[in-house]
Amino acid sequence: MGGRARTPTLTALVCLDLCLGPWNQVQAGALPKPSIWADRSMVTAGSTVTIGCQGSVQADVYHLYKDRGSKPFDTKAPQVSSNKANFSIDSVSSHTAGLFQCAYHTHKNGWSERSDPLPLVVSGVYSAPSLSAHPGPVVVSGMNVSLSCSSQFIGGMFHLLKEGAADLSRHMESRIYQWRRQAVFPVGPVNTSHGGTYRCYGSPTLYSYVWSHPSNPLHLEVTGVYREPSLSAQPGSLVLSGDNLTLRCHSEAGFDRFTLTKDEGLTHPQGLHGQHIPDFPLGHVNHTHGGRYRCYSGHNLSYAWSAPSAPLDILIAGMYEKPSLSAQPGPSVSWGENVTLQCRTEIRLDTFHLSKEGSLIPPQHLHLQNMAAPFQANFTISLVISDHEGTYRCYGSDSTSPYVLSLPSDPLELLVSGSHPQDYTVENLIRIGVTAVILVVLGILLFQAWHSLRSPQDAARR
Repeated sequence: MGGRARTPTLTALVCLDLCLGPWNQVQAGALPKPSIWADRSMVTAGSTVTIGCQGSVQADVYHLYKDRGSKPFDTKAPQVSSNKANFSIDSVSSHTAGLFQCAYHTHKNGWSERSDPLPLVVSGVYSAPSLSAHPGPVVVSGMNVSLSCSSQFIGGMFHLLKEGAADLSRHMESRIYQWRRQAVFPVGPVNTSHGGTYRCYGSPTLYSYVWSHPSNPLHLEVTGVYREPSLSAQPGSLVLSGDNLTLRCHSEAGFDRFTLTKDEGLTHPQGLHGQHIPDFPLGHVNHTHGGRYRCYSGHNLSYAWSAPSAPLDILIAGMYEKPSLSAQPGPSVSWGENVTLQCRTEIRLDTFHLSKEGSLIPPQHLHLQNMAAPFQANFTISLVISDHEGTYRCYGSDSTSPYVLSLPSDPLELLVSGSHPQDYTVENLIRIGVTAVILVVLGILLFQAWHSLRSPQDAARR
């Protein structure tokens, strides 16, 4: 009975809204304007959304309107002892998308005016566009970047949204570029607030609230926010293929995220995927591990990073046959003389590297300008001193693969004989100091002797 009794009442109220529209507008000012909201402003097709309307505790019915239509989209009684009504829409579709408004009715004052319009976007109706960054998703603070949204199937508008920041959504009309619809969103000069995850959507011109599936997420990283760390290699930057290698990122205290990048030609890093420890074990290396590395430091749950470390070149040896290494005039050199270490190979290689065992300095390298045989490079050490003494090896490489080296040459022991000129500065200072001390002591003793001789004379005079 309750359901049958209620139906005529709702029908009558609908008739009041349709038939007495002009009268309602006259009476609209007597009631407060309702407010409208939704639990989500963008809903995936097939899911459920709830739209709420808040009016007055005297309201006996609420209407929900779509696209400023005269007929209600839905009608609800208010919640018990409340000034609100909730409209639940199950399994939304493209027909659900649009602008919604609500109004309420009281027996005393009639109908309120309608609420402000509430846009409801339904996504997942069309295929996803693609989102890319130029020159890349890793951007130095203060620079500019362009986010390009494109699709082969959707024409009209593109919408760029940043995760967690609905107020930063941007919309742009698409244009045709290379047989695709595209919109380019300029961003910058970038700062830390621009870092984050972006997605874009497409929509037809006539159905602006019906959107596509979201594009792939694009993570925009901002570098140069903090001071750069340093990067080192253990056991060293030149290793044999098959050896274990670990790269470590050294930063100031307080940073708990670290990332490692490897240069790939002129391509910018396509992402900075951080970890919580500064060590990056590369394991048993092979020729693919050779290259130029940099590291960054940052804070957890942030898209802001330090400036990159100075580059570290990792050289992998063992690709070609070993060259030979010799010393001219010989491996035994007197202090202050010159010596030339000659690296020679029978293979057509255009770059040679010379390393000293135990040295922290990266290997020296020479590039041949003349590729006529024999293939050799001369490393000259002028004015040899004792620091040059040690074990040397050389390697060959080709400039087309600069980080892949030959096997090491046989070791060459460089001996430095004779002694270097003495520096007597410190010794002279010590001698002067000792002499000064002796003179002071002698002065004190003489003064005491003179004073003891004068004391009896002064007593006799008295």
